[in-house]
Amino acid sequence: MANKSHCQYAGTVCTPETFNTTNVTRLCPGAQCTFALYGGESFYYQYILIFQLCNVFVFLWLVNFSIALGQCTLAGAFASYYWAFKKPADIPACPLFSSFGRAIRYHTGSLAFGSLILALVQFIRIILEYLDHKLKASQNSFAKFLLCCLKCCFWCLEKFIKFINRNAYIMIAIYGKNFCTSAKDAFFLLMRNVVRVAVLDKVTDFLLFLGKILVAGSVGVLAFFFFTRKIPVITDEAPALNYYWVPLLTVIIGSYLIAHGFFSVYAMCVDTLFLCFCEDLERNNGSASKPYYMSPELHRILRKKELGSKKAKR
Repeated sequence: MANKSHCQYAGTVCTPETFNTTNVTRLCPGAQCTFALYGGESFYYQYILIFQLCNVFVFLWLVNFSIALGQCTLAGAFASYYWAFKKPADIPACPLFSSFGRAIRYHTGSLAFGSLILALVQFIRIILEYLDHKLKASQNSFAKFLLCCLKCCFWCLEKFIKFINRNAYIMIAIYGKNFCTSAKDAFFLLMRNVVRVAVLDKVTDFLLFLGKILVAGSVGVLAFFFFTRKIPVITDEAPALNYYWVPLLTVIIGSYLIAHGFFSVYAMCVDTLFLCFCEDLERNNGSASKPYYMSPELHRILRKKELGSKKAKR
């Protein structure tokens, strides 16, 4: 660093140990060798922003791949139960581990491709959120409106891709086809049963949400009585707290997240059995040559509905 701007050595890299022995101090009086930054002009520090963005993208990809692997594994286990003609005699041994092995051995590429598409959309949403944060102080109304529209569109796109991926993984677990073919088959199968999809999706979401609220609420009530020492049996075990709302809220939020993780397994079970049910109705007709694979209970419910619809037509 030189006091005069016309110094030819200004802004160059120097070594503090040998700086005073060079002719720089003679040619540029007052020049100093001071610390600027780590790494200097190396390749890594020139492109560190790009590397950080790559880290974020790979992190999103790995998280979505882990979720996809779990969904495909659960779907394979539940589908092996449904397509067993004689239940439980035809159900394979260790269905969960068998499904996990099939997903790792045969479907890794399809799961990685589906999670890649979702990671791209999520990465674009992160960039849009960053731009929105930078443009908060801007007075350009058109830019804010355009950015808001893009955020809304990509939010809807992410929800749609999650829905398609989830059902595509189910079809992959059932038939073992590639991601694109499975996504197409799942989409058209759901469109042919769109009324059932709408009813089942809303009813399932509502019941599972009630279950999560029930678990979190029950644990919250027990935690409240525990922290306030209103349970005589464990009064001595309860800690003395001046302010118990923080641990109470922590317990409630933690219990809700744990309940969400457990109930997501039930949600995957419902979605898998529903797709298998729709596929069973299209492939079979209940005759001796093409019997249904559904359970007797579900068959009785379906038969009652068919008889009810026939009577209504008469």
